[in-house]
Amino acid sequence: MNCIFCKIIQGDIPSQKVYEDDLVMAFHDISPQAPVHILIIPKEHYSNILEVEESQKELIGHIFMIAKKIAREMGIHEKGFRIVMNCNRDGGQTVFHLHFHLLAGRQMHWPPG
Repeated sequence: MNCIFCKIIQGDIPSQKVYEDDLVMAFHDISPQAPVHILIIPKEHYSNILEVEESQKELIGHIFMIAKKIAREMGIHEKGFRIVMNCNRDGGQTVFHLHFHLLAGRQMHWPPG
């Protein structure tokens, strides 16, 4: 598999890891779009949210609980943060391994784009 996120999970590509457990990994984005930009990814490869089945719904809940934990640990929970998940090209997805962006450290605007 030629997935950059799978290579990061396997340790073939270094990352600035902030969290890891049996199901997910979180690390700093190498091209941050905000002062805080963490990627949270499942260790199992799914190209996007459309590949996640009903039987894996606990994984998505777990990812959001980890986002909350990271936000608290980084001290961004009180001022606020944004969680973004892009799906397919028109949705802005560029890496086709399901991932969530945790963005903070500046005022987020709406609409986003």
